[in-house]
Amino acid sequence: MIKAVIFDMDGVIIDSEPVYLERIWEFGKTRNPSLRLEQLYPMVGASKEDAWSVLADAIGLGQTWEEAREDLKAHVDMYEGMDYRKIFRPEVREVLERLKEEGCRLAVASSTQLPIVERVMKENEIDGYFQVLVSGNQFRRSKPDPEIYLHTASCLKTAPEECLAVEDSTFGVLAGHRAGMKVAALKDDRFAFDQSPADYRMDRLTEVPEILKTLNG
Repeated sequence: MIKAVIFDMDGVIIDSEPVYLERIWEFGKTRNPSLRLEQLYPMVGASKEDAWSVLADAIGLGQTWEEAREDLKAHVDMYEGMDYRKIFRPEVREVLERLKEEGCRLAVASSTQLPIVERVMKENEIDGYFQVLVSGNQFRRSKPDPEIYLHTASCLKTAPEECLAVEDSTFGVLAGHRAGMKVAALKDDRFAFDQSPADYRMDRLTEVPEILKTLNG
């Protein structure tokens, strides 16, 4: 029986990935004017090293992934001026309310740093729905390693097999799957995600409560 639902944040609760990618692209063009936005698509949902390696390779200055990351951080504040209400998926609140009525325990397991996760929840007035907010910065290994999901399940006092992970990216889906959870993936054709390990693929998040009913019979 599924007792808890754990949400990824970027790409699921908020449609942030195109906005962040645009900021990275604008910076990248100062280093390589011929850089195309599409070259950066593999950054979305990738592990830290893999994502910044994509940027380093696309810029083509022979930087390591750490050097490319630090170069960007020295010139761009990825979160400055972000209005997370504009990129909030409005159906999320309805989904959370329905899951709360069903008695589900709710959590967020995001690769983003915790202060930003907390900010997104508060700005969109949904922080009260979640028992746990977990950041990937708390762990040595990022998604697709299952550590973040196993830790979140433990915080919720549920077994992994009692959890449904709601994800979108290739590595996020894989992390939930490797944790032994059921996985519902929100479809996104922009970034060529491999969602094949997911148990369910959704057009909209409003399908989550119905998936839960199916799983719990």
